[in-house]
Parts: sequence; structure tokens; C-alpha cells
Amino acid sequence: MVSCELIARHCICCGGNQLQRSPAVLMPFVAHRVFGHEPVEITEEWGLRDLRPGMAYTLCNSLQCQHCGVLFLDYRFTDEQMAALYHGYRDEAYTRQRDHYEPGYAVIASHYHQREAYIGDVESWLAPHLPERPIVLDWGGGSGSNTPFLQQSNALYVHDISSVELMPGVERISASQLAAGCYDLVVCSQVLEHVPFPLALIKQILPALDEQTLVYLEVPYEALMRGHPGSLGLAALKRHWHEHINFFTPQALHCLLESAELVLVDSHLLTVELGWRQSQVIGVLARRA
Repeated sequence: MVSCELIARHCICCGGNQLQRSPAVLMPFVAHRVFGHEPVEITEEWGLRDLRPGMAYTLCNSLQCQHCGVLFLDYRFTDEQMAALYHGYRDEAYTRQRDHYEPGYAVIASHYHQREAYIGDVESWLAPHLPERPIVLDWGGGSGSNTPFLQQSNALYVHDISSVELMPGVERISASQLAAGCYDLVVCSQVLEHVPFPLALIKQILPALDEQTLVYLEVPYEALMRGHPGSLGLAALKRHWHEHINFFTPQALHCLLESAELVLVDSHLLTVELGWRQSQVIGVLARRA
């Protein structure tokens, strides 16, 4: 049983209670947006007998499940906190504030406004499982710029909390309209690593799936995880947390599917060239049990 705890005591994927724990810090940009915390220097003038002078940051814990291997932040943000964290995501004000805490972010952010080249590889991998011109729903797809089959779909819908301008040919769909649709493919890509309760989000997607619909879930295969494959001792190596609050393993994603009563159809690890660095993603394709 996977529970929704604001300070996690159980695994967010399999519900297990065997968690390795190690102290870490929440990065200042996230701490500012979520909690209103800013770094502060404790000086001798504070007159604190039991605290050493130095910089103070928002503390947290890194947790790793000893069953499925998922590594995650112990804080599980509320809806209001998530709204504060992602308000104006990557717009001018967001980028300016984040660049203040993380000099150089604005340069990196410029890469996010174009279609990622690796999406073509995802399409090639998905194509054998789908009709020639599939009907696609992208959950959390933003403008639709990185939605698979953007130019080859029969119809393409996006469900997203943002109000960004959509790509030509993309139609926005509300939560109340999900069950009325008939989709060949539902995509949830680069979303689960951000959310406090991944299983709850997947369960929100379920009404959009019929017996024939396939769902594609994709998350980053973070450098720490792929550098130590199979390791259950990574909590002590994860000293800071940013907007990616969940670091998945392939097994953890499989546990999420099982918890959501979805059946694995196929999976892959895909190397991704992001322009300024190389990365990998984990992708799983599933359907209703």
C-alpha cells in the first residue's frame, strides 16, 4: 500500500518501509519558492550558544527504498507548494529568479524551448506498437512541442495545468473530458520525477485508458543512478535536492506499474543528447491489466 505522506516514511513506488536515510539540503531556489526560506549566515552577533557560525540552509533527508531502489526527497510537497514552485515555469520572471540562485541557468534554459532531437528515437521505438497515425494524449505535455508523433498523429491532445500556448494542431483537454476520449497512446514524459505522489498521478491517468490504449511513462535515468546500477546505498551520496525530487530505477517504475494495476508491454533505456550534455531516460510501455 503506497500512502501519501507529507514527510515520507514509506516508499513512493512500492510502499515498503525499509528506507536508507541520510541528511541533505534543499537547494535555495526550491526552498525559497516552496517554504519562503532563504540562505542565511549565522554570525557571532546572533548570540547563539549552541550553534556554530556559518551559512544555514533548509535541511531535508535523502531516502532510498531497499526493495525497489528509488531514491527520493523526504519532503512531499502539497498542491499549494507545487503551484508555488512551478508558477510561471521557465518564463522570464522564473528564469531570472532561478538564475539569481544558480548563475548560468538562463543559458541552459534556452535549450528547453525547442523540440528535443531524441523524441524521434522514442517515436521509432513506439511505432511498432501503434497504428500508423495514432490518437495521442500527452499528460503534462505543456505546449506539445515534445509530444511523440506531433506531425504524424491522427489527433493530438494535451492535458496540462499550465496555460502555455499550444503547438499548431494540438488541442487542450480538461480532466473531466479524459474518459470521453479514445486514445491509442497516452504519454507521461518527464513528469513523474517532479511530483510528490507518482502513483496518485498515474491513477489520475487511468480513466483515459481503455483495454487497447497504451501508456508510455518516461523519466530521467539520473547520473547518480546509472553510475551505481543496482546499488541500495545511494542516500549518503545524494547531498542536495532540486526540482527532480524522485530518482527512479527501472525496477521502481515496474513497481509503480504493478501498484497501478498496469501490465508492462515493453521498456527501454535511451541515450539522449541534450546539446550541452549527454543523459539517459527510462521508458516503460504498459496497458491495463
